[in-house]
Amino acid sequence: MKPLSSILFILFSIFSFAQTKVKDTITRRANIIYNQNGNQVNYKPETPPLIPIAGAPKPSYSYLWELGDGHYSKEAEPKHVYKNKGTYTARLAVTNNYDNGKPPATRPKKVAVNDITDTNYKDIASIADQNGFAILKNCDPIPEQEMVVVVGYQNLENYVSSGKLYLFYNEKQFKNNNFELVDFRTYASEREIKENTVASVHDLDDSKDYLASAENTIKLKKYKNPTTEEDLDASLLDANKIYHNVSVLEFDDANPGETRNVFYTFKTTPEMIKDTSATVTMRGIFVPNRSYKNHKIKNLEMEIVTSHDPNKMGSNGSFMNYRLVRFKRVNFKTRFQNNGEGPARMIRLETDIPDMFDKKTFRIESMYPECPICPKDEVPTTSCLDTIIKQKQIFFTFKNIYLPGSEQKNVHEKDSTKGFVKYSMKFAEDFHKVKTRSRTAIIFDKNEPIITNYATTRFLPGISIGVKAGYNLYPDLEKSTSYFVGATISPFKSYRFYWQAEWVNALNKYDSAINVESVVNTNANGVRQLVRTTTATENKNINWEVPILIRYNINNYIGIGAGIQANINVSEEQNQDIKIETFEGEKESFLISTTTADNKVKNSFADFKTGLLFDLTAGFARIGPSLGARYVINFEQNFNYFQFYGIWKF
Repeated sequence: MKPLSSILFILFSIFSFAQTKVKDTITRRANIIYNQNGNQVNYKPETPPLIPIAGAPKPSYSYLWELGDGHYSKEAEPKHVYKNKGTYTARLAVTNNYDNGKPPATRPKKVAVNDITDTNYKDIASIADQNGFAILKNCDPIPEQEMVVVVGYQNLENYVSSGKLYLFYNEKQFKNNNFELVDFRTYASEREIKENTVASVHDLDDSKDYLASAENTIKLKKYKNPTTEEDLDASLLDANKIYHNVSVLEFDDANPGETRNVFYTFKTTPEMIKDTSATVTMRGIFVPNRSYKNHKIKNLEMEIVTSHDPNKMGSNGSFMNYRLVRFKRVNFKTRFQNNGEGPARMIRLETDIPDMFDKKTFRIESMYPECPICPKDEVPTTSCLDTIIKQKQIFFTFKNIYLPGSEQKNVHEKDSTKGFVKYSMKFAEDFHKVKTRSRTAIIFDKNEPIITNYATTRFLPGISIGVKAGYNLYPDLEKSTSYFVGATISPFKSYRFYWQAEWVNALNKYDSAINVESVVNTNANGVRQLVRTTTATENKNINWEVPILIRYNINNYIGIGAGIQANINVSEEQNQDIKIETFEGEKESFLISTTTADNKVKNSFADFKTGLLFDLTAGFARIGPSLGARYVINFEQNFNYFQFYGIWKF
C-alpha cells in the first residue's frame, strides 16, 4: 500500500491539472489539392471545419490563390492553364469569415508542368478600367496575422517601357508600425532597389485636402482611382511625410498592353492599433517609364478588424486634430455582403448619425452596386439608391438591384456578392471634443437585420498653452502685495474633465508685526534706565507656485477645479529697522538718546509649503480669455490666501 503522503500528492496533481487551462497549440491548416492534365491544373482547397460565432451569419471561407506565374484567382476552385513548361509554386491565402478561430495556415505547393496539352492560355486580365494600376488585399488586417496585398500594373503606352513601382506603408500618424513586410514575390524579373525617396524637391501645394485623421503636418491627397500625376518628386515627398516605410521595385521591358502582378505578404504587428473602426492605408505609386516624371497613384484603404466580418462599418476619423477639423469632412464607410443562397433585390442600411455632425453637409462619396440616386416623389422602376435623413439616422436603400449571394449556384467570385456605401459629413456649428460611436443595421430584402460593429471617432488630446496673471490676497499679512505671472498646460479644448498643470512666478512683499521690547537696565553709575527696542521687519520674496489640478467645464463659460499645490520660496529677503530708545529713569518721562540700525538677511530655497486649492473660472472655459478666483489652503501653517487672475488659453 502506498503511503498516505504519496496518495495525497497524486490527488493534488490531478486536481491541479484539472484546474489548469491548457493552451491550444494546434494550428489550423488548409491544404492545396490539385488535379493536373498537362499544363491545365484544377486547384481545390482542403480546409478545416468552420467554427460558427453565436448570433453571426453562417461562416464561410474566401480565397486568394497565387498561381506561381503572376496570375491570381479568388475562386474557391480555380482552373488555370500555364503557358510554358516549368515548375510553379502555388500559394493559397484563406480568410475565415464569421469564424471563431484563426485563419488556416497553408504551405506552398510545387506544380511541375512538363507538357503543353492545352493552348487555351489567357494573359493576365487587363486592368485598363483601373487606369492601368490596381491594389487589392485578401482580407482586412487583424493584429498578429498575415495578409496578402496584390499590386497590378499595366503598360498602357504603345511602346515597350521600363519603370518603377513604389508601395508605401506604416503611416506616421500612428504611434507604432502596423505592418511588417515579410516577403514579396515577382514574376516578371522585377528587382528591389534602395532609393532615397526624400529627394530635394519643391514645396507641396497647400491646397491639398487634409484627411480628418491626420496630424496638421500630414496632408493626404485623395486618390479614389489611379490618377495620372506629373510631379513625381512632390508625390514622393508627400508620401514620405505620411508613411514610414516603402518598397521600391524596378521593372524592364513591359510590352504594350501587358499586365503584371506583384504579391506582398505583410504580417500585422502586435503593437498594431486596436481600434476596430480605424482606417489604415497603403499607397502605391506606379511610374510607367523611368525616363519621365509621369506616374499613377492609388491608396488602399483597410479597416482594422478583430474577426473577418464582411458586414462592417468604419471611419477615417479615429485620430483627429481638434484644431484642424472644423471645416473638414469625415468619411464613413459601411460594407456588406450577401451571404444568402439567392440574390438580394433590396438592401437597406440604417446608420446612426452622432449629434456632433451636421446632416445638412451629408454627401455620398461612392457606392457599390453603382446606381443613381432615386428620384424624389416617384416610384423607382430602375436601380437606384434612396437616402432618407432622420433626426439621428440616415437610411440608405438600394432598390431594384441584383446582388448575388455567396451561396448562390454558379457564383464563383466572392467580391461580386459585396457592396458598400461611403459618405462624408462636416461637423455641426457647435461640436465638442467628445468620442462618438455609430453603427449600422443591414437588412437584405425581408431578412433579419445584421448589426455591424461600432465606428468611432475620437480626437487627439492636443496641447493648450495658457498665460495667466493676477494678484494674491493674504488676509493674515499686514501691508501685503503679491503680483504674479505664469503659464498653464492642458489638453486643447477639453469637453468636461481634464488635467491642468501650472507654473506661477509671484513677487511678494509684506510687513511683519512690529516688535517692541522694553527692559530696565542699570548703568555704570548705578542709575536704573528704561531701554525700549522697536523692530520693524519688511519681507520680500520670489515665490514659485506649482499647482496640479483636475478641472471640469460645467458649460462653455464656467469651469471649476481642485488640486494640490507646492509653494517654493526661490529667494527671500528680510530687512529689519531697529530703533533703540533710552529714557531717564524707569519711565518714559524723558528721552535721553535714540540709536538706529539696519539688519538684512537673504536666503534661497529656504521654505517649501504644500496645500490644497479650489478654483472657479468664468469666461471662455475651454479656449480663450476668462477670469478666475482660487482659494489655497496650506498644510504646514496658517498661510491661506486668495488668488484672483485673468487667463488666456490658446
